[in-house]
Formats: sequence, structure tokens, C-alpha cells
Amino acid sequence: MRFAVDAHAIGRNLTGNEVYVRSLLGALATRAKDCEIVAYVSADEALSALPAAVRTRRVAANPFWRLGLELSAKAWQDRPDLLHVQYTAPLGCPVPVVVSVHDVSFLEHPEYFPRARALQLQWTVRRTVGRAARILTGTEFSRASILRAYGDLDEDKVVAVPNAAASDFRPVSREAAAATVRERFSIPTPFLLSVGDLQPRKNQIGLIKAFARLVRAYPQWKHNLVLAGKETWFAERVHEAARDSGVAERIRFFGFVSDQDLLQLYNACDLFVFPSYYEGFGLPVLEAMACGRAVVCSNTSALPEVVDGAAILFDPYATDQIVRAIADLLLDPELKARMERLGLQRAAHFSWQKTAAKTLEVFCQVAELAGVARRRAAVALR
Repeated sequence: MRFAVDAHAIGRNLTGNEVYVRSLLGALATRAKDCEIVAYVSADEALSALPAAVRTRRVAANPFWRLGLELSAKAWQDRPDLLHVQYTAPLGCPVPVVVSVHDVSFLEHPEYFPRARALQLQWTVRRTVGRAARILTGTEFSRASILRAYGDLDEDKVVAVPNAAASDFRPVSREAAAATVRERFSIPTPFLLSVGDLQPRKNQIGLIKAFARLVRAYPQWKHNLVLAGKETWFAERVHEAARDSGVAERIRFFGFVSDQDLLQLYNACDLFVFPSYYEGFGLPVLEAMACGRAVVCSNTSALPEVVDGAAILFDPYATDQIVRAIADLLLDPELKARMERLGLQRAAHFSWQKTAAKTLEVFCQVAELAGVARRRAAVALR
């Protein structure tokens, strides 16, 4: 069998979408021994990021050109058994489509997006979901959200396939990580870390307010707050909140950072804070746990399902709860150590090999059903 994957996100700093497709392809290459995997890529960096077993073909980075013409043309030429995409399928695709829809925040909370982006996603994802053979998503929360949003879907068509932290995220020497962070980013320990693009649903503004309150309540603590994440259209609002916080000198913005730098930041931080309002999965919490860090995070959307008791939860809309959750861990070394142990155990439940195995199972089902349909059509034409 031949499976094609739209991997244009790799090498383009598209954060969660890039991590997902890169990790999935890496794991599929080791599991799909009897299958050919073709990845349609847009960046030179993708060529070195993918295993040699994955055949690559170039497509345009421009979404209008890629989705309007190139992916369909490549599918006509390569004749894969299916094409796997994230969120949006190309127009006129000649083969079955499997789509990964990580969340439907663009429907449930369009205020988190620029208006044009929300409208575009609402239209293109509905079109893709309607024609897809299967829809993959990372959690039962997201599966229920998709079924609720697109009420005419067959329940069996939507499959929850959990994601995982990459194997690169692991505990390393805290002292060595702290030294690397001091040299690389010129920031001393201790610090609190949060990871995510600067956008409304990630709630960095709420975290900044909580951090300022924490500093006032516990002046003896010398922690800084590090925010690692790509600048977006909303970034200036977050920077403004930091400037107005009264503790701006203790808040650092690192922008987009590589996985290698993230490994050091996770291991060097005192604890990891994830105050997001809405997540379809919430991969950074698993990455932090896999590095042995205690996690405090929101009690909303998919996060309770993902952490499953291995993190301290708070209401992201309640500043006092964020402050209390952070303070509880910083004041209680035994609780912090316990959450670090639980986090490592929870992260170990997930792996990209498991994700690839389940995804491959879905791919094979779709390919077999398409083959049966083609054979029936051929018989009917005789």
C-alpha cells in the first residue's frame, strides 16, 4: 500500500501541526514496513527531518497553490491509497482523505482567531470533514466536540488517536540544563516556564497577572517567568500586559525555540505552567512531564483527560487559583516531587509508536474499503 501525507508544516515553525506530522511520519517509517510513505513537503529543512524510508516530494508553501492545485496533481500522479491531511484537504482530491482535526476551537471559540482565519477554517474544515473517509483527533474530548459540531457524522468515522511527547523530551541533568539556559538565554534559575504561541486561547495575559500577584505575595522568591512561543497577531497585547504588570523585569519572552532548546528549558525550570483556556490535546504538558517537571495547568477542555491526575489543576479564568496552584508546589517540596514522579509515569503511557500503530490501522481500513469499492465498481461496469 502507498500512503501520502501532506507534510508542508515540517521546517516552517508551525508549532503543534509541525510536531504532529513530523513525529507521526518518523514513527510510521518504522512500523509501516510493507507500505510506502510519501510526504509532500514545502521546506528544505523537512528533507533532513524525515527518515530516509519516507519518500519526499515538493509542494508549494502557499496554501492557495498547494490546496488548489498541487496536492491534487501529486495525488493523480502518485496514486496513493489515501491522502492524510491536517484540517484541510485539497480541492478535487482523487483519492480517499483521512484528516486530523486536533480541535474545533475555530467553531466553539472563534474569538481566539482573526475573523478571516476563523471563517476560513469554518468553511474548509467542514468541507474536508464532510468528504473524509476518517477523522482522527487526539482525545475523547475532541472527538465529542467534533461529533457535536458536525452533527450529521457517523460516530465510527471519528477516531481518537492520542498524541505523545517526542522521545527527545526526557530528564537530563538539571544543573547542566540550568547552565545551558544561562549561557544560551542569559537567564538565571529559578524560573517558571510556559510554552505556547502568543495567542488569546493560551492565556498568557492571565498567567502574567497571576505571576505579578505571586511576586507581591511572596517577595522572598526570586523566580522569573519565561514564555516560549511564536509571536502572532496577538503578541503585542501580551507584551503590553507584561509591561503593565509591575514585574516586567522578571518576565522574559523567548519567541519560537527549537526542540533542543525546549529540552533544556523544560529540565531547567522549577515548574511548568500551562494556563490555556482551550486545548484539543495540550502537548506541552506531556513534554514537560516527560522531562520530569511538575505541571500546573488548566482544568478545561482536554487537559484533565491528558494529565489524568498527574498535574495540579486550576480554573484559568480565576487568577487566585493560578497563584494558589503555583504556590502550593513551590511551598511543598514533597508535593512537587510527587507530581514530578506522577508526571513521568503519565507521559510514559503515550508514545508515537502507539500513535503510529493506531493511525496505520485506520489507514489500512480506509484503503481496504476503497479497494472493495473499486472492485465493485469494476464488476458493475462489465
